[in-house]
Amino acid sequence: MSMIAVNVGVEGHHEYVSGISVGEVILNVHGKKSGAVAALVDGIERDFSFTLQDDCKVEPILGDSKAGLYILRHSCAHLLAQAVVELYPDAKPTIGPPIDHGFYYDFYMDPIGEDDLRTIEKKMNEHIRANHKIIREELDNKSLREMFRDNKFKIEIMDEKIGYDVGSSVYRQGDFVDLCRGPHVPTTKHLMWFKLTSTSTAYWKADNKRESLVRIYGMCYATKEGLKERQRQIEEAGKRDHKKIGKEMELYMIDEMIGKGLPVWLPNGEIIKSEIENYAIETEESYGYQRVTTPVLAKQQLFECSGHLPHYADSMYPPMEMDDGTYYLKAMNCPMHHLVFNNKKRSYRDLPLRIAEYGTVYRNELSGTLSGLLRVRMLSMNDAHIYCTLDQVAKEVRANVQMVNDYYQTFGFENFHLRLSLWDPKKTEKYIDQSENWETTQNHLREILKDIGVPFVEAVGEAAFYGPKIDIQFTTALGREESMSTIQLDFAAKDRFGLSYKDENGKENGEVFVIHRAPLSTHERFVAFLTEHWVGCFPTWLSPIQVQVITISEKQSEYAEKVRLSLERAGVRVSVDDSDATIGKKIRMHRKMRPAYMLILGEDEENNQTVSIRIDRKGDPRNGEQCKDVPLEQFVADIFAEITNRQKELSLIPKS
Repeated sequence: MSMIAVNVGVEGHHEYVSGISVGEVILNVHGKKSGAVAALVDGIERDFSFTLQDDCKVEPILGDSKAGLYILRHSCAHLLAQAVVELYPDAKPTIGPPIDHGFYYDFYMDPIGEDDLRTIEKKMNEHIRANHKIIREELDNKSLREMFRDNKFKIEIMDEKIGYDVGSSVYRQGDFVDLCRGPHVPTTKHLMWFKLTSTSTAYWKADNKRESLVRIYGMCYATKEGLKERQRQIEEAGKRDHKKIGKEMELYMIDEMIGKGLPVWLPNGEIIKSEIENYAIETEESYGYQRVTTPVLAKQQLFECSGHLPHYADSMYPPMEMDDGTYYLKAMNCPMHHLVFNNKKRSYRDLPLRIAEYGTVYRNELSGTLSGLLRVRMLSMNDAHIYCTLDQVAKEVRANVQMVNDYYQTFGFENFHLRLSLWDPKKTEKYIDQSENWETTQNHLREILKDIGVPFVEAVGEAAFYGPKIDIQFTTALGREESMSTIQLDFAAKDRFGLSYKDENGKENGEVFVIHRAPLSTHERFVAFLTEHWVGCFPTWLSPIQVQVITISEKQSEYAEKVRLSLERAGVRVSVDDSDATIGKKIRMHRKMRPAYMLILGEDEENNQTVSIRIDRKGDPRNGEQCKDVPLEQFVADIFAEITNRQKELSLIPKS
């Protein structure tokens, strides 16, 4: 019997008999209520069942840590699969990864509904109460293939990720076994704080030519409090859902006869879209941008030259055969902007050249991934491309980071951070294969961000195929992280399109770098984020209806018309309700449209040429606040200033 020394962190070294399990060490040092779900053994994640043979360091992985939640959610995906195959014996489990805030598992089976989720939950809870041990087993290739012989999806995973001659591990809980490398929690009792949330359709390997699968989503936390907080976030997000608010406020529509993912902007939505675009044009003019308009389709040769067909074809619509060649709907504006640059000879005095466009592009997104305005097939891009020398890149990037900050302050966005998105040298097929250029440009952007002094994180594998980028990551009301804006450095376009300029000595210089930037994302995504952020209660300058005039009786119709004309002359968007409905009914009816202000007009207001201002819009915490006896001329002047200054807050009623 040999002894080993185990370093257990701040508690120092402990001596144990060789062969002791990780779980026994955690129990001995930290007790039953440690909250650990697995452990790091010399920096490698291990199950509690892993045995220690030599001197080592053991650190507990707590369930509420990032690594611990990943393990909990991965284990809960297995629990979901166990319940599904028990309830639906013909179902074939495929993959079940953890994701932010939860997990999903894809099954080859007949579609199910929301009621079925409750049945599956009930079965999962039965297995939690049974407290099955989750046991890791190492099997050779032959045994693995025999075990999963009836599941072609698992066999395909083995063929691709494991190989024909190499074994792997499985995890067993009760009668259920799944192919997995782990680690997992020790028993099913660790998974009691979970909830299934939804089901949707997916395709095997995200390929619409492959099998259609049923995807089941769930969430899992280490504590009851963690699950409750997440449920509160989801409830809050439901109130902010841009699809629900968009329907109430008549912002946009999607009709099956037009097609999924192809939104139609209704008049109210078009107002918001136009206000954003006008603000962007005004801002870009101050930064020295020149505007162009390019076609929505172009010949195949253009997209071969740009690299989109070799690297981005799956996201482009199929080709259209015409009498003069093959055409594609454009997925990006940049190839056409490169041709604008090449339209005439350029001098060093022209650089940096900033070309901007609100161009509409088309992406062939899978129908199952489409979601309101967040994921669509037609996108209006706040797009621009800056052509400059390497020495000018830093100044241009700095200006665009400042532009993003200015935009976000105006729109009231605070919960965002910068991410330096890098290439993955292990997956060169996804990128332009120029390793030296990748390292040079990545280091250049890294040093620029350090020099600006803004905090940022780095993410390998998130770069564009033609160069590294700075992504502005926005956290939504649901706690979901989304890429909102982007600043991309392109080192490939200069060679692909022969971009060049004459330098100070009159010589042709081909070292033209391109910065792709879209500080306001696409109109569709941006309006979705704005709607959810403001719960549809937009700042006055963005509100489709800035003033809703409501008369107490039909006697005030003439005065209401005077108020309307006064506001319209000042450029204010105003609507009048002088119907014979009760004042309470009128307020309730217009609340869902979320006008910035309601003006209540009665006999006193008419006699004194005043207005009573009221805030009353669905989801606004200031509902019911009022300000009476405000002279009409003063209100018109004040709201004009609020709109002109693009103020974030409603300022015409003092906060109570």
